[in-house]
Amino acid sequence: MRKLSLPILLMLVLSCSDGDLQIETIDFDNVLPQSCNDLEASSTNVLFKINVDEALILDLQSSVLNNGVVGETVTTESTVPGQTSITYRIFSGDVSNNYFCDEIPPVTPTVVQEIVAEDGLVTVQTTADADSTNFVHTISLSGVSFVTAAGERITNLTIDEFGEVTTVIPN
Repeated sequence: MRKLSLPILLMLVLSCSDGDLQIETIDFDNVLPQSCNDLEASSTNVLFKINVDEALILDLQSSVLNNGVVGETVTTESTVPGQTSITYRIFSGDVSNNYFCDEIPPVTPTVVQEIVAEDGLVTVQTTADADSTNFVHTISLSGVSFVTAAGERITNLTIDEFGEVTTVIPN
């Protein structure tokens, strides 16, 4: 029995995880984008998507949400990381929009890991809604590349469609 216990103990010790967080997928397709403030074409806009204990944060440069011309579709593009940033965060627990919108963010949950996209393109197609009171901005992401601090590339990204947001057509 003693002869078996040392190999079994070694096997258990050597096979245990060192606690590194492994990110297999980033999936926010079924989550609606949120914002803390009314969106404006003339200023930078921060949008975020929350999926339980994860968040995808899109910081758009000004004029990406271009209030175009009623009756036309306007397409704008913004490069990542130069003009726009995309950040993926994992939290220690469930996160709510209070974390992003409160003047003083809550103490918990805390950020366990934060990864900023190193490459990508944000495309926004803008059209007026049916009653011409709002512009509808459909935001798409392509070529987004996240690389962890350990140099590992996150694969199986399913975040092509960020979602739709609206801005008010000025009078």
